[in-house]
Amino acid sequence: MASVNYASTSLGDEALDLAYEAALVSIRSEESPIESNLIGGEQHVSETVIERIDPVEGSTRVGAAYAATPEQVTAAITAARGQAKAWRKRDFRERNAMLLAARTDVEFELTRIAAILSAETGKTRLEAYGEAQEVLDMISHYCELFEKNNGYAAQQKSTEREQNLDILVPYGAFAVIAPFNFPVALTVGMMVGALVTGNTVVLKPSDKTPRSTAAIGDIFARHLPAGVINVIHGGAEVGQMLAEGDVDGIAFTGSAQVGWQLFEMAGPRGFQRPVLAEMGGQNPAIVAASANLDDAAAGIVRSAFGLSGQKCSACRRVIVDESVADELIAKIKERAEQLVVGDPMDRATNLGPVIDDAIGARLDAALATAAEHGTIVTGGRLDRDGNFFAPIVVSDLPLGHALTKDELFGPFLTVIKVNGMDEALAEANAVDYGLSAGVFSQVDEEIEQFYDEIEAGVLYSNRADGATTGAWPGVQSFCGWKRSGTSGKGGLGLHYLPGFMREQNRTIVSNG
Repeated sequence: MASVNYASTSLGDEALDLAYEAALVSIRSEESPIESNLIGGEQHVSETVIERIDPVEGSTRVGAAYAATPEQVTAAITAARGQAKAWRKRDFRERNAMLLAARTDVEFELTRIAAILSAETGKTRLEAYGEAQEVLDMISHYCELFEKNNGYAAQQKSTEREQNLDILVPYGAFAVIAPFNFPVALTVGMMVGALVTGNTVVLKPSDKTPRSTAAIGDIFARHLPAGVINVIHGGAEVGQMLAEGDVDGIAFTGSAQVGWQLFEMAGPRGFQRPVLAEMGGQNPAIVAASANLDDAAAGIVRSAFGLSGQKCSACRRVIVDESVADELIAKIKERAEQLVVGDPMDRATNLGPVIDDAIGARLDAALATAAEHGTIVTGGRLDRDGNFFAPIVVSDLPLGHALTKDELFGPFLTVIKVNGMDEALAEANAVDYGLSAGVFSQVDEEIEQFYDEIEAGVLYSNRADGATTGAWPGVQSFCGWKRSGTSGKGGLGLHYLPGFMREQNRTIVSNG
């Protein structure tokens, strides 16, 4: 199949479209199986079932799982810890071979995985295939990176009698707590980061996307020794039990509130554990007076409304020079109103529904506030069952307004007018988040100032394919600053894997 990423505008293959549609019809026409908890290679059930109803049509169960009991959470951690020594002692090339074998199976099942993603989340076929394709590139990238760095073992200055090795060694058993918005790509990113470096894993999918994440977990479990990967299902309470359990590290993607709680939580043995957390953003696109406004509007709309704004890196704020603000707003409005909101089965659909009633209610409240304190340029809730929103653009809010600072995680874009690049950067940095940001300018000095002064980790300039979105394994690093990340390093890039390991120096004195 043709390679699809987050900058693609179509699948580019009629056969692929038809295969996707057939798979989505199949998934919607059957009642989803109930996913078991995978513990030490064995399936475990419980008395409580969590269900995911198709967010588009509102009646079919498209995902379900048995919620793990406290005893099962403990058993999963025990299984992972029990395999930690054997897994870390395998040659990394052997571990890589197992992970790459899992990659082959993912590629074989790519269309069905994409269809499950659409069924559970409502994301379009383009977003779903892009996510599934990212899984393949993520596995390849991390395996290649670990091998390129020789397993992160290096020899330091030595003498005839002493050999000095500086190595990075895995922590042990990692908890991987997955999000709903990218339930296979972000899961694999965290999970493979742990596995390739020699850690074992206890994976908890989001309770909104149990089937898609379980599908990935099952594929990996086929190729790894029992207990190296364990999967437990449930809501926030299961995630908390896992985090409070005797794991050696935590990888998490989700809200800043939860992520920083995890970061501050000591383990049961009293030690602070590594917490690799990516936690969203209130991402700005700065548009200077010199900008190509067509490119700016294209990149902003692409970033703001893809996946109905439910991306950590989605463009949330436009900060535009007042001299071109009205023209830019008109261009954004025109493009936003051309987007089609509907069922992923429809090839014309650009946006599906938001994930649940909670985000729907949050957007309803934000619209009421925007009408009172600013101007709703376009968009709002659609008059149909479900949580469908036409892309929302709001202008004329006062500087510092809560709607420009708080992450709504939906198709909601604010536009703020400023005078010059200094004001633009001050407004861009006046939030607690620092994930991604973009700039549109034809003045080199302004672009250099943006790169020098912006407080964010993932930066783009003049990117019509996505003002603040589109990071890809081995191409960009997805590194959050401030409240957007705990480690100062990001997934997808060059410096993520060492976060799953700790340094050890070995001085080896020769005998005789």
